[in-house]
Amino acid sequence: MKKIIVASKNPVKINATKIAFEKMFPTEAFQVVGVSVPSFVSDQPMSDAETYEGAVNRAENAKTKIPTADFWVGIEGGIEDRETVMDAFGWMVILSKNKMGDARSCTFPLPPYVANAVRNGQELGHVNDAFFQMHNSKQGGGAVGSLTDNIVTRMDLYVQPLCLALIPFVKEKLWF
Repeated sequence: MKKIIVASKNPVKINATKIAFEKMFPTEAFQVVGVSVPSFVSDQPMSDAETYEGAVNRAENAKTKIPTADFWVGIEGGIEDRETVMDAFGWMVILSKNKMGDARSCTFPLPPYVANAVRNGQELGHVNDAFFQMHNSKQGGGAVGSLTDNIVTRMDLYVQPLCLALIPFVKEKLWF
């Protein structure tokens, strides 16, 4: 059984990781464990680059904290503020002992009220909870779930890019 460390205690991130690994490696068994580690970026990353850096830092910090695992996963949600629209997305980074894979989720637009609150320094999850009168939506459907009536959830948003980040591990001969 291979051990995967997810750099978060958030059940959405842990379950999305388990689903992705099981899809990409259907004949293997996995133990998936979440740990709290710092991202060394803002609580609400405000650019593609900062979000990616947070995912990398989380994966590397998880690897440092529990070096005996087989894989370490960093998932960081962030936003990119364009002139008229604010987009939300996530970066996924997967490390093994000597390899790395990464992929970014699709983006989705945030409503003007939510975007303005985030521009004023609030974290997306907190704004989403207040706006949609929810509690801890980050551990459920997330902002994307609130905006799509859970047709697309935070889990959905993360599983696909996690599968894509695993391509270099599945098709090793093409990368390494």
